[in-house]
Amino acid sequence: MNYQQTNLNKLLVKSLNSLSITFSGPWSRRSIGLISLLMGYSLGINFSAYYLDKIGQRPFAVMIMVFLIEITVRLRAINKSKILPIIFYSIDNIRLGLVYSIVLEAFKLGS
Repeated sequence: MNYQQTNLNKLLVKSLNSLSITFSGPWSRRSIGLISLLMGYSLGINFSAYYLDKIGQRPFAVMIMVFLIEITVRLRAINKSKILPIIFYSIDNIRLGLVYSIVLEAFKLGS
C-alpha cells in the first residue's frame, strides 16, 4: 500500500531524517550529537530553574532562551560555506535540547 505525499507525511519524513542524522554515522559524530543534545536540555532546565530561584521569573528565562535559539538559527543560516560543520552540528543539537526543555517546562507549568 502506497502512502500519499501529504504535508504531514512530508513533515514526518523530514523530521525522522534529521533525527536519524544524530544517531547515524561514526561513533564520534553520534557521541558529540548525543552529548550536545543532552547538554542543551540540561542548560535549558538549569537556566530556567536558576532564574526562578533568583528572581522568580520563569517566563523571562524562557524568553531569553527563545532569543538565544533564534540567534543560533540565524548563525546556522549564515554558515553557507560549511565551515566547521561539526561545531554547527553540535550547536544545532544544543538548540534542540533547549527547545525540548522549554516545551517540558511549559507542560510543567500547565500552560
